[in-house]
Amino acid sequence: MSTIISDIPITQRLGAVLFADVVGYSRLMSENELDTYNELKKLISLLEVSCAKYNGRVVEVRGDGILALFETATSAVEFGVELHQIASDQNKSRAQDQRIKFRAGIHLGEILIDERGIHGDNVNIAARLQEIAEPERVYVSSAVYDQVCNRLRFGYEFLGPKQLKNIMNPVSTYCVRSEVAGATMAGTMRPDLKGDIFERPDTPSVAVLPFSSSGGDESDSWIAEGLTDDVIMNLSKFRNLFIIARNSSFFFRTQSMPPKEAAQKLNVRYVARGSVRRSTSRIRISAELIDANTERTIWGERFDRKIDDIFDILDEVTECIVAATAVMIESHEKQRMIQAIPNDLEAYGSVLQGQHHIFKYTRNDNRKAQNFYQSALERDEGYARAAAALSRTLNIDWRYSWAEEPSQALEKALILAQRAIELDPTDARGFGELGYVHLYRKEHDAAIQSYQRALALNPNDADMHSDFADALAHSGDNETAITHIQQAMRLNPYFPDQYLWHLGGAYYNLRRYEDVIETVNKMNNPTEGQRMLAASYAQLGQTDMARLIREKHREAHPNFSLARWTTVQPDRLEEDTQHFVEGLKKAGF
Repeated sequence: MSTIISDIPITQRLGAVLFADVVGYSRLMSENELDTYNELKKLISLLEVSCAKYNGRVVEVRGDGILALFETATSAVEFGVELHQIASDQNKSRAQDQRIKFRAGIHLGEILIDERGIHGDNVNIAARLQEIAEPERVYVSSAVYDQVCNRLRFGYEFLGPKQLKNIMNPVSTYCVRSEVAGATMAGTMRPDLKGDIFERPDTPSVAVLPFSSSGGDESDSWIAEGLTDDVIMNLSKFRNLFIIARNSSFFFRTQSMPPKEAAQKLNVRYVARGSVRRSTSRIRISAELIDANTERTIWGERFDRKIDDIFDILDEVTECIVAATAVMIESHEKQRMIQAIPNDLEAYGSVLQGQHHIFKYTRNDNRKAQNFYQSALERDEGYARAAAALSRTLNIDWRYSWAEEPSQALEKALILAQRAIELDPTDARGFGELGYVHLYRKEHDAAIQSYQRALALNPNDADMHSDFADALAHSGDNETAITHIQQAMRLNPYFPDQYLWHLGGAYYNLRRYEDVIETVNKMNNPTEGQRMLAASYAQLGQTDMARLIREKHREAHPNFSLARWTTVQPDRLEEDTQHFVEGLKKAGF
């Protein structure tokens, strides 16, 4: 449709709009104006060529930003991901603080086009999504997500409805990740999460919100994150407490939300929060525990100590939270709370820096975490926690085929897990990693025993419950597996897609195909559940739907091999493997 306003012809059409902007452009220009300008000019030329490759065009260059228009949402998202890769490749030769990084936003809708460019609310939405995006990320509206989620094998994290500047209604927003593995492992909101998962437990329930990093270098945020992790881990060892998992707690990291509201969203009684300030030789930690029912601070303390006393502070914070919740703790549980302290404080710092990277679940971050954990072990050979963490990075390498030699990665993970257990038999992490290795070596009894030992040591570890459920399902005990996944979801309300995958597998083994379909359709990353979905529709006799999903799967997974999948599947019962193969063959795989 075309209209004429003030003698300027205006056309309305449907299009996918991308807006990308340089992060910290003003700082870069103030520090090295000519170099930054020339580098950006070169980058934009490369982006214009790439944009054309995806049947799009750069409509306008606005200072440090580009506005581009595409025929389809698919092309826009593919270009958005490549945009960051092009910038990253160009940055390799530049100093860390001089690298040009973008953030990008994409929206799909009707736009106005005239000789001066593109206009309208839908263009503004793309620009506003860009403003809230993290560096080197693409944020998209639900209109875009709905078009691409079954076609492109990227990762998608649902961020919830976002109130964007000067946009009347909230926009449901997703973050696109180039590696789907990270999104399937990351905690995330879900548009249709049922409320019954959030029933408040009978035992005292606590959520530890991420401690803030106040003052000093922003790069020190890993210290605050690491200390929060450790407080959560210490508390989670108590059977008489119900502790919300790290993923869900950290979902509130960037949200300035009153403790009462956070408690309501997680349905817990108590919320702990705090801040960390570090100097060269000292550390100051402020912490408080709030009763969400009364909004009253029932305990608060400030610790101003030498940085060498950090382990004592962790123990004190944990003890105070336990005491403030008035829980009867058995003496042996108090003893289990005390973690093995490394001989070298720098080894502990390396572990905290490793934690900062490992939970991002990307190939590059997993490698960085690996290096930090290796450094910690080199400084302190007896540091069990570093050995267990290093084992986990190798298990992740194996799981997502990131290792150059996968079989060696699994073997190294086994050795490190065994070493961690020998060094500290009271730490659940080593047993958890050992359970994973045993499962994929098809040593089912050993895997189950390892997970049982891990959960006895840490009954509030949500990921451990989910991994144990996966081992149980592959061992033929599907009903028990389902109860552990349900517990994992309650401990971690913003649970990752992986939990749904494990739950769907247990339902499939039980021939509960409709439950499989309902479960897999809740995944934010549907390309990862397409095989299970197709097999379930096929088993229900809905062949047309099964084959439609199979075709989508071929687009997203062009290299999938049913023969190879069959050899990797760690089922104890051959009938379980063949039951899934049967469903896939009925679907046309």
